[in-house]
Amino acid sequence: MPTRIRLQRKGKKGQPYYHLVVADSRAPRDGKYIERIGAYDPNQNPAFIEINSEKALDWLQKGAQPSDTCRAILSYTGIVYRNHLNGGVKKGAFTQEEADRRFDAWMNEKNAKIESKRTKLADGADKAAKDRVAAELKKAEEMAAKLSAKLAASAAAEVAAPAAEEAPAETAADAPAEAAAEGDAPAAE
Repeated sequence: MPTRIRLQRKGKKGQPYYHLVVADSRAPRDGKYIERIGAYDPNQNPAFIEINSEKALDWLQKGAQPSDTCRAILSYTGIVYRNHLNGGVKKGAFTQEEADRRFDAWMNEKNAKIESKRTKLADGADKAAKDRVAAELKKAEEMAAKLSAKLAASAAAEVAAPAAEEAPAETAADAPAEAAAEGDAPAAE
């Protein structure tokens, strides 16, 4: 029975979540499987990967062929590298301690890369949030300045309009009084 390590789709429409399963290659994608060895969620950044490495390594050594995506996932988690190192130990190229040392060094480097990506994403999200707040504050200040200028202009127009109306009225009211005073003056002469 040819076995494959492949993904079995779960989750709802538009938000897939996968199980890593060992299944007969003739079985349908979401059909019967032999063993579930992990989970994969591509919706997160970085993607969530949970694998039982002992079971996956055991199935690889038994001859199960991973699909392309599963090969990438297994390579990302180091299981393919561990299988390669175990092959070197079986051939006598190096000892098990040397294989463990090489794998630990590789795993520490990989974890450092993953952690740096997480911190970079978190810092980027914080920076983006701060930039959005700064842009909103700047826009609010500009709108407040425009509104205060508009209110000041309308208040000045309101003050100038009654003053302009009163000034001609006063001159018209003063003009007959002056004319009457002038008219009285010649009569008084």
